[in-house]
Amino acid sequence: MTLTEEGLVDVPGMASRWIRLASGAKAHYMTSGTTGPAVVLLHGGLPGSSGTAGWRFMAPFLGENGFRVYCPDMPAFGLSDTAREYWPAGVHSHVDFIQEFVTALGLDKFHIAGNSMGCMNTTNYVVAHPERVLSFVLIAGDVGDVVPAGKKPPAKVELTHYDGTREGMRRMMSAIIYRSEAVSDDVIEMRYQAGQRHFEAHKAFFPSVLQYSRTIPWKDPNIAARLSTKGRLDKLTIPGIYLYGMDDVLTPVEWGYEQEKALPNIQFFYPEECGHQGQTDRPDVFNPVFLEFFRDGIVSRRTADAAGVSKHRPENPDLVSQE
Repeated sequence: MTLTEEGLVDVPGMASRWIRLASGAKAHYMTSGTTGPAVVLLHGGLPGSSGTAGWRFMAPFLGENGFRVYCPDMPAFGLSDTAREYWPAGVHSHVDFIQEFVTALGLDKFHIAGNSMGCMNTTNYVVAHPERVLSFVLIAGDVGDVVPAGKKPPAKVELTHYDGTREGMRRMMSAIIYRSEAVSDDVIEMRYQAGQRHFEAHKAFFPSVLQYSRTIPWKDPNIAARLSTKGRLDKLTIPGIYLYGMDDVLTPVEWGYEQEKALPNIQFFYPEECGHQGQTDRPDVFNPVFLEFFRDGIVSRRTADAAGVSKHRPENPDLVSQE
């Protein structure tokens, strides 16, 4: 294994950084780029997830192309603070963490994106703090109660509960990543160590993710009300796009089709040969989409076609070039 002293995969163009938040928590993040607009990238929610694991193929690319990129390890993930007082109480805690994090960094306005749980966290942050968001990108996740309940299709693969072993981590990642070469020994070891570090915190936190996705009922109606997106996400005019892999086996693409019906202001794309973690499976597609959207506010015709721009409704000409 060739992990760094912090137990991270060494990614050229990405640097490991720490910052103390107002709450007292010590937050870890990966960063790339030194000038330009800020971009915050949010990782997924399976055990072992982190800013490095989720964004190692995209962050350096954006950093090389004029952006300052920040990939935080969310509470209960990566190298985040392990003190019990900083364990997340639920999905709403992640919204609060993002606000603390960007404030500590002095990011007044920024672009934001997220995959899976990160899609959920991006959605909730945009709804809670639209005044700070320049634009946003969602990848294969949940978007709250803006979509009617009962529409989500079952997973196409049976993911057994993570057993805390390296082989269990490999089975889990191999099931959801379409591009098998992206599941390297180093990535498995990094994720395994992170999973061990936060095993109990993640176990305590994850039911809130299932509540948000309405897999199990909400325990606290007040938190459910706080995280409601109906009549909110669908009304926002902040530029937003959504990429959903055609080969996603964890949350099948039919879930993307249902979400598209409820989100008229967001432009959808359905890339092929792409699983649940699209930015890892298809950096050749996701990197140029992100770059053009964040840089120009619009995706070029060629890039949109390569990314599988949705044919389910007319394209938004403000978000996809018609030339």
